[in-house]
Amino acid sequence: MKNDRRRLLLAAGAVLAQAALPGAARALAADTTVETQQPGALRIAVYADFPPYSARGKGVDVALGKALAEKLGLRAEFVEFPPGEDMGDDLRNMVWRGHYLGTRPGDLMLHVPVDARFAAQHDKVKIFGPYHLETMAIARNPARVPPVAGSAAVGLEVFTREAIGAEVDTHASDFLLHVLNGRLREQVRHFRSLAEAVEAMRRGEVAAVMGTHTELQGALDGEGNFALDRLTLPEMRASQWPIGMAVKADAGPLADALAGALAELQRSGALARLYAEHGLSLNTP
Repeated sequence: MKNDRRRLLLAAGAVLAQAALPGAARALAADTTVETQQPGALRIAVYADFPPYSARGKGVDVALGKALAEKLGLRAEFVEFPPGEDMGDDLRNMVWRGHYLGTRPGDLMLHVPVDARFAAQHDKVKIFGPYHLETMAIARNPARVPPVAGSAAVGLEVFTREAIGAEVDTHASDFLLHVLNGRLREQVRHFRSLAEAVEAMRRGEVAAVMGTHTELQGALDGEGNFALDRLTLPEMRASQWPIGMAVKADAGPLADALAGALAELQRSGALARLYAEHGLSLNTP
């Protein structure tokens, strides 16, 4: 795979593509040498079945990938992949080595946590470009569950009586099963996805659902019968984290070009508009 990689000189090799771009995008691409696996294309790895971020060619991460590629004068090519056992597996399979089953990695992977300690543990990739601050949240039926505030002992006490849903094997699930010395265990209902959990809330089978704010916002799809609250419980180990992108550690020019493209999308308000078009709220890191 490494031997198949070829150099793409944007300033010389994409003159026709750049001529069709706005002036700011052409300025970004000018005098910038980046390396991609296929000339003229940016291969972007996104998670499969992960709405509203990426699912079957749609989602806000897919829209962001297209916008970044356009800024660089490249064609966006996507590879959707299922998550591995941990993020290290995903970075290995989709950024720096490739999957043992033969799937080529991407030039770029989206939805990577931007954290200095995590980045230091994965020196074969370069993690950069935070574009959204994800937070934990609770979607709730306000007739059954009041706003969740204060400590877990106060804010979550209602779930000793009311059922709450969570996606299986997630941070929300683990937290609910162990908080308050396990007192909520009998009221936690598990689902294969947050979308299924929200459907159960609509049917009245659970009074609330815990998960990430963006996923819950996407699943609610603007429905006004339920409240959506960000969580700031002191007992929660991680209640928010920035998400960004990753390239191979030696792909510095590509990382620089992508960081410049992202900065332009942020400054112009285009990134916020992408989120709004998907019914989502951009939370700037």
